[in-house]
Amino acid sequence: MNSENRLLFVYNADSGLFNTMADIGHKIFSPETYSCALCALTHGYFSERREWREFIENLECDCRFLHRDEFVQAYPDLETDLPAVFRLVNDNPVLCATPGAIRKCKSLEALKLLIAEHCQ
Repeated sequence: MNSENRLLFVYNADSGLFNTMADIGHKIFSPETYSCALCALTHGYFSERREWREFIENLECDCRFLHRDEFVQAYPDLETDLPAVFRLVNDNPVLCATPGAIRKCKSLEALKLLIAEHCQ
């Protein structure tokens, strides 16, 4: 696989069990104020959507996924709004799907089309 053909998905949510439980509650009780459009499209209340997992597995890209706290730890000098998708070029993230572009996706199908554009 081409080393330039790698994507990094960064959720606007922190890792860990407590944060996961808080996110589940937020999605259930106040979905309109949930801050991670990427999570909202790709995950149900308790797990990743099968359709999304199949899409990722069939992309001709190596895909990595990080939570906000993991991203800040891995790239402390890179300040950006989240969620976002980056192309990794020589292990350096280059923004290719902004939070605004992700928020405009009103369905998983729309998100898949946005991602496919950046992975060809």
